[in-house]
Amino acid sequence: MTSILFEIKNSIAFITLNRPEKYNAFNREMALDFQEKLDECETNISIRCVCITGAGKAFSAGQDLAEVIDANGPGMDQILSEHYNPIIKKIRSLSKPVLAVINGVAAGAGANIALCCDVVIAAENACFIQAFSKIGLIPDSGGTYFLPRLIGFGKASAIMMLGDKISAKEAERMGMIYKVFRDEELSAEAEKMAKELSNLPTRALAFTKEALNKSLQQDLDQQLATEDLLQQKAAATNDFKEGVAAFIEKRKAGFKGD
Repeated sequence: MTSILFEIKNSIAFITLNRPEKYNAFNREMALDFQEKLDECETNISIRCVCITGAGKAFSAGQDLAEVIDANGPGMDQILSEHYNPIIKKIRSLSKPVLAVINGVAAGAGANIALCCDVVIAAENACFIQAFSKIGLIPDSGGTYFLPRLIGFGKASAIMMLGDKISAKEAERMGMIYKVFRDEELSAEAEKMAKELSNLPTRALAFTKEALNKSLQQDLDQQLATEDLLQQKAAATNDFKEGVAAFIEKRKAGFKGD
């Protein structure tokens, strides 16, 4: 059984973490397969949105600890440098919007992979756990970078140190994720949102993502210069021309992603 399911439908790439018997915990095979699919999403011009979810009852329980303690398995350095760090970088640099659909528990690296995505939605029964302190580790996979920026330094510090289980509703309330849906509605709402994202001007979304990435490290003057440059690029696209024409003609725009 393949550890990653991959389907392209109506310009949307659906990536499903597929080790349900292990709550979709990552091993080396799954991490590398995931990276391959993210690369395909970048290079395939027919894809305009990426949707990531988990099979079964979990989104991902994080790292498969059996692999960590395996004397013949990859060490912690290799797991971070070859598995998780490339995944985070690929998601953040992907020139298409990435929607994380949290169908159950998202723990450890699984939680932090979710939180680095562009839009995060969750089922009511889902939860987020920074489980690292419970086994004597620190949060990785970009957790110490993204979580404080999402919910504030103090809140992030407490959640990471105490390892509290955060319900989807609480995560929505504190700004950790975008929206929560009833369990039975999550799949349909995810497809609806992914379709909406895929129908928007793809290059403008990519420029928005680039600007947001740079805002995490730049001062105001640098950010204004970045906005200036990217806005010029956006204004040169056919989608901008179509958007303006549709506005003037009072009709729905038909964006093509170019």
